[in-house]
Amino acid sequence: MTDEKKIVQDADLRDAIRFHGHMCPGLAIGYGAAKIAMERLGSRRAEDEELIAIVENDSCSVDAVQWLTGCTFGKGNFIFRDYGKQVFTFAMRPTGRAIRIALRPEFMRREAAEQDREAKIEHILNAPAEDIFTITEMTIELPPPAQIHESVICDICGEGVMSTRTKTIAGRTMCIPCSEAQDR
Repeated sequence: MTDEKKIVQDADLRDAIRFHGHMCPGLAIGYGAAKIAMERLGSRRAEDEELIAIVENDSCSVDAVQWLTGCTFGKGNFIFRDYGKQVFTFAMRPTGRAIRIALRPEFMRREAAEQDREAKIEHILNAPAEDIFTITEMTIELPPPAQIHESVICDICGEGVMSTRTKTIAGRTMCIPCSEAQDR
């Protein structure tokens, strides 16, 4: 039995690994954060927009968050903020009840010193949540629900584009890339 197979006992984690493609410390971090949030918020996997995930990085961890929570860009309940931080905020509609989960700096330092990848993963999956994360319950102002907008055709490239993402220059409707090319 490989080390990875010994580590993985939870069906949700096995599914997250299949979704992501491999097991790694980052996936374990996102898995842990999502599990904590869903338990403390009393939430199940989102069918629509009842649960919102706001992630502050684009690392392996967010794949576990997407898989476990059911929050996706397509449903409009997965929000990416490019801050480069292992921080995750989960919130419930319509109340805004939320939980912010941040990887502890001291945990990051310990893990950086640990060379054994499997030992890192094992520690992340089995340590008490408060040893790994700073967990803060709060209420947040929620972003508006996802909206469907009319699609129009860009006068330059001929591709369809959401009407709210166009610019009009010299009477021509343009998608963002075409309008930026016109500005050069």
